[in-house]
Amino acid sequence: MAIVSMILSLLSGVALFLFGMSLMGDGLKSVAGNKLEAFLYKMTNTPLKGVALGTGVTSVIQSSSATTVMVIGFVNSGMMKLKQAIGIIMGANIGTSITGWILCLSYIQGSNGVASLLSTATISAIVAVIGIILRMFGKRTVHKNLGNIMLGFSILMTGMQTMSGAVAPLKESPVFVDMLTMFSNPLAGILVGILFTAVLQSASATVGVLQALSVTGLLTFASAFPIVLGIGVGAACPVLISAIGANKNGKRTALVYLLNDLFGLVVWSIIFYTVNAFVHFTFMDMVMSPVSIALLNTVFRVATVVVLFPFISKIEQIVCYLVKDSAEELEDEADFDLLEERLINYPALAIGQCHRAMNGMAKKLRKNVNRAMNLINNYQQDKFDKVQRKEDLIDKYESRLGEYLIKLTKHEMNTLQTTQVSLYLHTINDFERIGDHASYIAHLSNEMHDNHIQFSQSAWDELNVVMEAVREEINITCNAFMNDDKEAAERVAPLGMLITKMCDELKLHHVARLSDGICGLEEGTVFNDILNSFNRIAAHCASAMVALMKSGEVDSDPHIHDSKIYPSNSPRYLEYLKEYCEKYDMKNEGHVLSMEPEEIE
Repeated sequence: MAIVSMILSLLSGVALFLFGMSLMGDGLKSVAGNKLEAFLYKMTNTPLKGVALGTGVTSVIQSSSATTVMVIGFVNSGMMKLKQAIGIIMGANIGTSITGWILCLSYIQGSNGVASLLSTATISAIVAVIGIILRMFGKRTVHKNLGNIMLGFSILMTGMQTMSGAVAPLKESPVFVDMLTMFSNPLAGILVGILFTAVLQSASATVGVLQALSVTGLLTFASAFPIVLGIGVGAACPVLISAIGANKNGKRTALVYLLNDLFGLVVWSIIFYTVNAFVHFTFMDMVMSPVSIALLNTVFRVATVVVLFPFISKIEQIVCYLVKDSAEELEDEADFDLLEERLINYPALAIGQCHRAMNGMAKKLRKNVNRAMNLINNYQQDKFDKVQRKEDLIDKYESRLGEYLIKLTKHEMNTLQTTQVSLYLHTINDFERIGDHASYIAHLSNEMHDNHIQFSQSAWDELNVVMEAVREEINITCNAFMNDDKEAAERVAPLGMLITKMCDELKLHHVARLSDGICGLEEGTVFNDILNSFNRIAAHCASAMVALMKSGEVDSDPHIHDSKIYPSNSPRYLEYLKEYCEKYDMKNEGHVLSMEPEEIE
């Protein structure tokens, strides 16, 4: 039973660890957004600054694993680039050795000394108290989000303590402790260091155990050195756990942590034991003290970082090779590579690059809207997850393009170029808002699936007719933009007007069904929310096409308002409106199932 209890406690610690990481990451994104990204960029725009930041943060929170977990969260959310993260992780490996020096204080001043005040448990408790006060009593959203960050950090640290505490009885086991001292073989000592640290989930905890053992006078340098070599690799275990569910850059960041310590283990063990075979170091039988163990741990980690520091770019290449991008992901990044900073000095070229990147955004948007609407008729969890991932990508397009276009406005441009940049800023905002509504439609589909919500057959038929019209509108919008087809763009406004009228009509029909008891209130709420999203997608499509039709006009007003997106009673407008009214006449008999294969380009 003791083993079962230990395993359950360990698993509960893992659960707390992962939840705390998620809560803290979400809070950071809500509070800081682009501000945090800018701060991290400034603090890590050179590798040396990254190492310094990693050392400082880890010295405070006393856990390289926790620092690396936070960095994985930043990289996973796109707040930080992989190359920036490598420097921080190197610094975290140095910073974690500070704990050993703090633990030395307890041997000087006793267990009630400074070490107890700086313990992880004390810091976590203080942060948790402040966090819950902000969460419960904060009146502003930013205060509540700060509370979430602090609570997330405390839960994360509590999870790590729970994992360590679950196996704490092993520290008292004579068999387990003897494993640290009985192996004269360096390979065996390295394996003990790796396994012991992997079980305790903390490099600092293993160093603390070694320091406690050193007080007995039984631990020699020959026994301690291989264990210290293995500690770093074992400490990668919680970091690798934190990468579960992360994107590929998050997984690469976790792999950097492992490779950093694995390199130190392999290189220094080969160098040290090769030289020792010829020189026979006299200090191998030296009895270790808490201070000498802390010094050994620090020297080993600093030496590893010093050797690896010049090869940060190579490390990035290695992890990218080990965790490869798919063809689709390479295509996504290729769009962002188009936004070359050096081209900003040449506005005509830069604007052309923006249009090419926006073509990629339009293509992803069209697929995601259709993918989200497919979920209404055929819900699949993996497709739902993909909609959310692609929505994050569309947001990234909007952020990158927006920043690039804003920088472009600070350079001298002619009137036509200035107008074009303004219209592009408007268009990417419309595209991003369409993406938000697609994501919301996916969430509504998820709600329908989880709550087993079903509409009446007449409601399904009407909804599918509108859905077909929305599909045609998003397809025309994106194709017209990508091909700069102004003639096709003229079709979007009349189709959007029809979609708005259809949505209003369907709401009245649903009120009648509610009155007749054919549909319930919960179904009616979801039905109306779906129609509202369709209506907003139609409006943003029409707005984006107004911008397209204004492009190329020197004296064009770049400001577009909702009141102008359905602006015309021209013969062509009326012709298209009549065509679509006939095509999407809901009085036609028969059932319609609106689905579009994901492969459609």
